Amino acid sequence: MTALELVTDLLIRYGFQVFGAAVILVAGVLVARWTGRLTNGWLERQNTEPPLRVLMVRALRVVVMLFALVLALDKLGFQIAPLVAGIGVAGLGIGFAMQGVLSNLIAGLTIIFTKPFRVGEHVSMLGVQGVVTSIDLSSTVLLHGDRSRVVIPNRKIVGEIRHNFGAVRQLHLTFTVPPSRSLAPALALTAEIVRANSRVLKDPAPQIGVMDVTDATVKIGAHPWVGVDDIGAAESELYRAIVEEFCARGLSIGPATREVRVLNGPPAAAVV
Repeated sequence: MTALELVTDLLIRYGFQVFGAAVILVAGVLVARWTGRLTNGWLERQNTEPPLRVLMVRALRVVVMLFALVLALDKLGFQIAPLVAGIGVAGLGIGFAMQGVLSNLIAGLTIIFTKPFRVGEHVSMLGVQGVVTSIDLSSTVLLHGDRSRVVIPNRKIVGEIRHNFGAVRQLHLTFTVPPSRSLAPALALTAEIVRANSRVLKDPAPQIGVMDVTDATVKIGAHPWVGVDDIGAAESELYRAIVEEFCARGLSIGPATREVRVLNGPPAAAVV
């Protein structure tokens, strides 16, 4: 039998089976995409969290493709029962080999369902802090104040203490003034400067008062709330405005000036 005759015989014997399997696989891809888009649109209308929405869409597409693959293999004449059993055994082995990945996935689902923080909120955990930019099934990404990204595996987050600041942060500005009989002008000017800044939130109202008193200084604290995106700019603007306005109004900043006099000291040496 020549090669041409062999190919012709194989095409006649198995051609329709291969063609049917290919059609099933192509149909499976199209159905998976269509059901994924349909499910994603429905979940968006239900205001489902983005990570959970992505998970459900991907899981649905995988299920559709697996079903199409099983049908295609059946069309080619494979025995499905041994194949399914083999997939189960292989899945068990892969599960043991990927314990770290699976723990991240489970932790990611825990974060998605319990919602200890959301995208856009400022959080502090595991010694780092920043704005949450994304929550995936395997990791959570924070945007640090220096614009660098901090990627934290989800298994490190679950069970740890987390400080969620939300969408606003409270600044803690402090400066010192000399002791005076009346601190009212300094406190009033500080309140005026803080409230005049456009980045400072009106609600909650800024907290301004005396923080500490020593024999040479009085520490004044200003604690306004700002959006998480305005932390650095607002702190710089407020400190600059405090220095400029205090100097313009004739109010001193810093410790009181002390004059030291030496009585009955040794006479100054004569200049030759």
